Amino acid sequence: MPKKVLTGIVISDKPNKTITVLVERKYQHPVLKKVIKVKKKYNAHDEENKFKNGDKVSIIESKPFSKNKKFQVMEETK
Repeated sequence: MPKKVLTGIVISDKPNKTITVLVERKYQHPVLKKVIKVKKKYNAHDEENKFKNGDKVSIIESKPFSKNKKFQVMEETK
């Protein structure tokens, strides 16, 4: 099964080697046909602490680094 790749914005970089990424997705409700926006926060591993608040990044699913950290930063997107 392929690994999930998500794109979002860094909203926190306070913990060491960890960033919190806010990922927003849109989908259409099956009955109401209304477009719904859903936001979710993911913790991602950032080995060099190089990403700061407001950066747009891509994260990829990886082995668990801790209880809540199951993604790793791939690259900064423009």
